[in-house]
Amino acid sequence: MPAILQLRNIQKRFGPRVIFDEANATLSTEQKVGFIGRNGAGKSTLCRIIIGQDAADSGEVIRSADLRLSYLEQHDPFAPTDTVLEFLMRHTGQEAWRCGKIAGRFQLKQDLLHAVVKTLSGGYQTRVKLASMLLRDPNFLVLDEPSNYLDLKTLILLEEFLEDFDGGFLIVSHDREFLKKTCDHTLEAERGRLMLYPGTVEEYLTFKQEQQAQAISYNETIESKRKQLQAFVDRFHAKASKASQARSKMKQIEKLKTVEVAGPQSAAQITIPSVPRRHGAAFRCEDLRIGYPEKLVAEEIRMEVDHGAHVAVLGDNGQGKTTFLRTLAGELPAKGGSFRWGYGCDVAYYAQYVVAGLDPAHDVFTHLERCAAASVTRQECLAMAGAFLFKGDDVKKPVSVLSGGECARLCLAGLLLMKRSILLLDEPTNHLDFETVEALGAALHRFEGTVFFISHDRTFVNLVATEIVEVRNGAVIRYPGSYADYVYHLEHEVRRELTAEGSAPSGGTPAADAPSAYRRRKQRISAQRKLTGQIARSEERQRSDRTEKEALEDEMAANPAICTRELAHRLDELARQLRDEERRWMHLTEQLESLPGA
Repeated sequence: MPAILQLRNIQKRFGPRVIFDEANATLSTEQKVGFIGRNGAGKSTLCRIIIGQDAADSGEVIRSADLRLSYLEQHDPFAPTDTVLEFLMRHTGQEAWRCGKIAGRFQLKQDLLHAVVKTLSGGYQTRVKLASMLLRDPNFLVLDEPSNYLDLKTLILLEEFLEDFDGGFLIVSHDREFLKKTCDHTLEAERGRLMLYPGTVEEYLTFKQEQQAQAISYNETIESKRKQLQAFVDRFHAKASKASQARSKMKQIEKLKTVEVAGPQSAAQITIPSVPRRHGAAFRCEDLRIGYPEKLVAEEIRMEVDHGAHVAVLGDNGQGKTTFLRTLAGELPAKGGSFRWGYGCDVAYYAQYVVAGLDPAHDVFTHLERCAAASVTRQECLAMAGAFLFKGDDVKKPVSVLSGGECARLCLAGLLLMKRSILLLDEPTNHLDFETVEALGAALHRFEGTVFFISHDRTFVNLVATEIVEVRNGAVIRYPGSYADYVYHLEHEVRRELTAEGSAPSGGTPAADAPSAYRRRKQRISAQRKLTGQIARSEERQRSDRTEKEALEDEMAANPAICTRELAHRLDELARQLRDEERRWMHLTEQLESLPGA
């Protein structure tokens, strides 16, 4: 697995704040890497360093001569009048037929190819940037938060593409489900360092917990041993007959070393202020029509939602989800029909652009105090600040210095302090790390008020939603099944479309052969990825067992007196595990080598 990109001793500071301190990692074109870390850990900074848009204070980025790097641009590189096809041709220098072919992989076809990019939704604009990225024929991709503002269908399209991509990639994402489906390695930025693990994000988090538990257990054993030895020294050091033994014990104490265990990072612990529990209908609409003065988005909307319902508003970008929520929030007038909230209902609205409305002159606490309901105390404001990780002097931070994730957390904290019984949330998880996403999801799950929310984060929707509403083709209707049913249906819809594209005759190959060839290729790639991941994890387990075995053998050789039946049993167990793991590794390697094209 030749290295194509190496990060050596990367150091980066912003003023007094250390982002990276001698961070190291080595990446190859065979690794599909999910890049995780808390807000502010430096993920986007490292991506900019890798692609050359920023520089490390010291250290180096070593790029192989074979590296063909492409990245998802965060800014909008579109000219005001660019159509999709014009932009792709101008931006990549490729011919129209090739631009159209790659764009088609993201369902940018026919009229959409000739639409002005700036008129498209954010999700479709991201599709255009993804197509542009692929037209450079890369063998390694860097994608910083590609799932933000993508609808679920586009996200599934991206997952399908990444599964088939013949190269490596580094993806920053707070969408746990997206990382699980696309990545076989995990890179974490934490406390200025980088940790690359040969496994999925779920496996890495489990491994991390186990390593910490082992380290704590090891330290407890060392401390217990130190106390025993120190007790002997304290008791017998003054006795001539035991003096030499006491000195020996003191030397043993000096050799006892604990391992460093990093303290747990602060995690969001969110509690939403309680609201009066109500019964009956919270919302009714009859023949509601929504849209803008110049455009009708959806009509004949009939719906009744009970108090306490948590309604996920789903659908492709550009279909009208945000228009629907803005109408319910009173930001847009209805174009016809009627809707009303139940008696005593009061509404709080979190919009995608709400962060831009923060006053840079305010500090964190001032913003929360201004948002809070009259009954909310100063202590409750501080508690909510702490729940969203603004602790101690952080509440005095000016809004102007907050990161995007911190601004999103601040806006959500302020909204919850309003103590409204109806919450309308438009993409509340964007820019939040997945620990905070899941804490917010758990808090909303417990919330007894009514929630309408837009999100494409599958973990979050699974945590919160009790009902599904789909906005599609000018209609807003209840989906009859569960969220799992909805996702399953959409995945199959995307795969049918992709299979249909793959079935077109090409180069004299019969059309009937193409779907089976497409499926065979996907199955082969999937099997290769699975076996490669299993082999890497087997090698990691062997390294871990071998390290522990050698450490025990060295410790017992240095001090035979500590040999016990338990230690001898542990050595036998480690030797057996190593033999079994080596046999497993050989079997997996033979399977990988036997695959076609391996």
